[in-house]
Amino acid sequence: MDPQGGDGGLAFRGPHSRPHEKVKLRKRKSTLYSGAQDKGAGHRRDLLGENIYLVLFTIALRIFNCFLVQTSFVPDEYWQSLEVAHHMVFNYGYLTWEWAERLRGYTYPLVFASIYKILHLLGKDSVQLLIWIPRLAQALLSAIADVRLYSLMKQLENQELGRWVFFCQLCSWFTWYCCTRTLTNTMETVLSIIALFYYPWEGSKSMNSVTYSFLVALAFIIRPTALIPWVPLLFRHFWQERRKLDLILHHFVPVGFVTLSLSLVIDRIFFGQWTLVQFNFLKFNVLQNLGTFYGSHPWHWYFSQGFPVVLGTHLPFFIHGCLLAPKRYRILLHVGSQRIQVYLSSFTILYGVLWILTYPPEIMEETSSKFPVFIKYAPCTLYWFSSPTRHS
Repeated sequence: MDPQGGDGGLAFRGPHSRPHEKVKLRKRKSTLYSGAQDKGAGHRRDLLGENIYLVLFTIALRIFNCFLVQTSFVPDEYWQSLEVAHHMVFNYGYLTWEWAERLRGYTYPLVFASIYKILHLLGKDSVQLLIWIPRLAQALLSAIADVRLYSLMKQLENQELGRWVFFCQLCSWFTWYCCTRTLTNTMETVLSIIALFYYPWEGSKSMNSVTYSFLVALAFIIRPTALIPWVPLLFRHFWQERRKLDLILHHFVPVGFVTLSLSLVIDRIFFGQWTLVQFNFLKFNVLQNLGTFYGSHPWHWYFSQGFPVVLGTHLPFFIHGCLLAPKRYRILLHVGSQRIQVYLSSFTILYGVLWILTYPPEIMEETSSKFPVFIKYAPCTLYWFSSPTRHS
């Protein structure tokens, strides 16, 4: 005890009243384990944020996919892309009536026109290269989308479910049949999947409002109907965003202005006059409803033929997956059904807006989905079957 004087008295300070001192522990570094960890980290190579071997495998598979599929699906894979690109570079080629009516834009064909121009400058513009190089480019973009989808699943759920999603994506017969074709639908799918990777989901580590909104805007420029499934997701983002004005003024408006201006300039160059093809498309197909002249489906077509054909062998797993997680993934199930409803009736796009506005934020957060609806539900079932605790 230490005596202390104060105010003429005698005070004692016991051992427990001493000021606490920080105890510093000596850090020991094991050369055995740390060396092994550093060596393992040094040997790991990443590409697109994933293991490089996984990425190279996906690219190789899609290239094999490209060469394996040698059939023709629909005329648009030529008349809306390659034939137009050939006309842009070599000044000859057949343009369908849609280009005379200015219902299509030159943004998507410009991708392949750039490839054709490079081949022409290199003196390698042979018939076979003009046929296969654009398809290989589309296959590469589809492979990137596959990897991004797998990365998104790992971030939001776990690696095992991500593997099942990746497996179902690669085994989807319709994806295999279409993902290497030069269709605007294929590019829309690629851009939408990558945009979902950057969308601000709860728990996502890759969210970026500018990037995902730019990809959505680009998909809209290429194919105006691409905006339909994104309407509820955009409203969901706006509803949950605290700084709503900043989101609109600093993200949505600049991105929309840049992409729309880019589309206007490109179409001005190749049409020879200022043209807003997105408005022409809306006017022709919705306001005037002239698209029905070229054929239409009955109201039940999407349920009786569309879904079963596209999902194929995934259909029973998809249905069971819907039953496993009906609440958590409701929003993207609604997104898929909304797109069908829009094709059935042009005005039901308002239904998606009203659905978002009538749900409070806490319910939106609970029911928000994290996956593309057609890819998510089947892996959910497969993951359930593979889980050892499914009966607990």
